[in-house]
Amino acid sequence: MNKKDQGFLQSLTEAPSPSGYEVPAAELLRQRLAASADQIETNVLGSVHATLKGRGAGLSVMIAGHIDEVGMMVKYIDDRGYISFDAIGGVDAAILPGLRVNVYATGKGTGGATAAKLLRGVIGRKPIHLIEPDERKTVTKIDKLFIDVGLSGEEAKEQLRIGDAITYGVGFETFGDGYAVSRAFDDKVGVWIAARVLEEVKKAGGAVGDLIAAGTVQEEIGLRGGTTSAYGLNPNIGIAAEAGHATDYPGIEKTRYGDAVCGNGPLIARGPNINPVLFERLLAAAEATDTPYQIGPEPRGTGTDANPFQLSRGGKVAGLISVPLRYMHTPTEVLKLDDLDHAVSILTRFVLDLDEQTDFTPC
Repeated sequence: MNKKDQGFLQSLTEAPSPSGYEVPAAELLRQRLAASADQIETNVLGSVHATLKGRGAGLSVMIAGHIDEVGMMVKYIDDRGYISFDAIGGVDAAILPGLRVNVYATGKGTGGATAAKLLRGVIGRKPIHLIEPDERKTVTKIDKLFIDVGLSGEEAKEQLRIGDAITYGVGFETFGDGYAVSRAFDDKVGVWIAARVLEEVKKAGGAVGDLIAAGTVQEEIGLRGGTTSAYGLNPNIGIAAEAGHATDYPGIEKTRYGDAVCGNGPLIARGPNINPVLFERLLAAAEATDTPYQIGPEPRGTGTDANPFQLSRGGKVAGLISVPLRYMHTPTEVLKLDDLDHAVSILTRFVLDLDEQTDFTPC
C-alpha cells in the first residue's frame, strides 16, 4: 500500500462517525472520489454514492462499505461535570473502564454539530482497592460507568449537549510485519476498498456497466443505509466490502468459526446469502490475478449489508468480501494491510470481466 492510500485509510479511521454521526467520514469519501467519479450524491440518510458510468449496457455493480463505527452518546451530565453515556452499536462494556475517549462537544461556543469541539474524556470506575471482592468478578455495566472530561459542572453543561457523540480516543498506527492497528477498521476498510476499486476501474477505461462505490450509514444499528441504498439505486449486483473475523489468535475455536488468517488474503464469503455464480466469479478473478484469498463459510444471513442487498426489491445478486480482522469492536482492531490491496485486485478484475451477457441465475 502506497503512502497516499495509507493516508486515506488513516484519515477514514480517525474521522469520528458513530452510527447517525457519519458526516466527517462521508466528506472524506466525497473528496477522495471527486476526480474519479462521474457523479457523487448523498442521500437523505447520509449514505454516499459515487458512480462511474459504464461504457455500455452491462450490469450495474454497487460495492459498499459502511462508514459508521460503533461508539457512544452523552445521555446525562451531572452537576459535577461527569457524563453518563450509552452505547451506539455493539460496544463491549468489559473493555471500557480506564479508556481514554474522544467526546465531540456541540454546545455553546463550540461551533455546533458541523464543527464539534474535541474534548478528551476518561471512562472512570472505582479502583480495585475500593471494589468489593464479589464485584471484581463481574463486568461493570455501562450505566454504572461515567466519563470525566476534566471540567466543572457548569463548563461541561455549557460545552456539551445531550446526544453528543463519543468514540474511542485512539488513532491509526502501523506495527510489526505489515500490520496496522486502529479503531473503526470495521468498516472503514470497506469504504477504502470500494473507493480504490472505482479508481482502478477508471484507470482501466471503465466497465461495461455502471460501478457505484457506496459508503453506507447506520449498519451497526440495523443495516439501515445498505437497505435504503440497495432499494434506491437498484443495482443489479451488490457486494459488501467488510471487516471479517480473523481466527488466528488464542481463544478462537477454528472448528466453530473457521480458519481466517491475517495476511492470507481477503475472505470471499460462500453460503445462502451469497449468489453462487458471483462467488465462483470472484474466485476466478482471484486466480486470474494470482491474488491470495480465503473462503469464508457463511451458513446463514451474514449480518452485513449483503443481507439487504440480496433481498432488495425482487432480489439482487449479492456478495461479500471481507478483510480478516482481529479484536473487532475494540479500540485496537488489527489487520494486515496487504489484505486490503488484495481485495481491491480481486474486485477490480471481477468488475472488468463482466460483459453484457453475464448471467447470475443459479442453475
